[in-house]
Amino acid sequence: MSKEATLQFEGKEFKLPVIVGTEGEKALDVRNLRAQTGAITYDDGFGNTGSCLSEITFIDGDAGVLRYRGHAIEDLAEHSSFVETAYLIIHGNLPNSAERRRFGDLLRLHSPVHSAMDHLFEGFPLGSHPMAILSALLNSLGCYYPHLATNRPTEDLANFEEASAIAISKVRTIAAMSYRKSRGLPYIYPKRTLPYCENFLHMMFSQPYEDFVPTPEVAQALNLFLLLHADHEQNCSTSTVRMVASSGANLFASVAAGVCALWGPLHGGANMAVIEMLESIHAEGDDGSKFIEAARSGKAGHRLMGFGHRVYRNYDPRAKIIKASFDKALASLGIKDDPLLQIARRLEEVALRDDYFLSRRLYPNVDFYSGLIMRALGIPQNMFTVMFAIGRMPGWIAHWKEVASNPKNKIYRPRQVYTGAVRRPFVPMAERP
Repeated sequence: MSKEATLQFEGKEFKLPVIVGTEGEKALDVRNLRAQTGAITYDDGFGNTGSCLSEITFIDGDAGVLRYRGHAIEDLAEHSSFVETAYLIIHGNLPNSAERRRFGDLLRLHSPVHSAMDHLFEGFPLGSHPMAILSALLNSLGCYYPHLATNRPTEDLANFEEASAIAISKVRTIAAMSYRKSRGLPYIYPKRTLPYCENFLHMMFSQPYEDFVPTPEVAQALNLFLLLHADHEQNCSTSTVRMVASSGANLFASVAAGVCALWGPLHGGANMAVIEMLESIHAEGDDGSKFIEAARSGKAGHRLMGFGHRVYRNYDPRAKIIKASFDKALASLGIKDDPLLQIARRLEEVALRDDYFLSRRLYPNVDFYSGLIMRALGIPQNMFTVMFAIGRMPGWIAHWKEVASNPKNKIYRPRQVYTGAVRRPFVPMAERP
């Protein structure tokens, strides 16, 4: 903090230290602003506010850069796996062979849920949304593992390795059971011999006497989907996890809150919106051409979903990676004549060569392809955000740890600018108009 900025306010000057991150990002330190000036900053939506210092993920939206712990997303997608990347995000470095074996053993050990949890699932009405079940059951893990959920950060950190493995392993089991509960299907329990993604698909789609075996391309597409969603800096759900963690809440309670934030359609529902858009276009007998013209004119109800991104002003780096995997998965499944896929190809083709979309940087983003992948895998739309939650779990865990490990941590408590009524007298009921 060798540099300073000068603020002029009410005839006085105030010095604001400048913080520079390892990638050159600059921030004005306003932690003492209120004490010095009596004023606060106002930033609706926190688009210009840095809420923390973090070592986990770096994003350069203008350049289309995404790195986990310094590793380029392109390198991880090509050479790593979701489980190995999860270890990297949580523990800070890629595992050696012994660390990877131990981490895998912990995931396999904790993949089943406690038998008593079956009754919790039965308590939900048939057709309950899987996100509601997922949040409730993740929170309930603190009841089954009370030694991991003391709500005393020092004690919870002492058992962090076990708690983090439980959260990553059981989230997929709870997700699969939530899906089968919503469909009135019998539960399929995990197999310790299967890798992470194949095990999840087994619990989702196997039948009591017939195991579901995905093609390698399908398993790889799911693996990449989870890896690409493992963390994404201070998004809504991650910031929610950090805020809950700042109160001293345990890991399970904090990630359950993250699920609730992710459930909102403005956050985790983007890939669902892509499928809904394609279905709407198909229902109108359009191949996408009319919809594109309406989008160009700004006609209400004709927004291109899955194009552009709030963070990336360039091509979403995750989209390039997942597109190649998507094409391979479709080929392995023999899917060719899906009308929604044909419409999607049409929209993609136009958006990547049309000056209207290029000038506005409306490139296909990761949600455009991930929604199509989920649909091709037979995953229903109400499970799309659940899939997102499975992928984002490593990031939530790492951010919880970062907050809980900070000896100077303060409970998050944003300020506000009050705009309500000034003080007024109390009027007895008999005298009120």
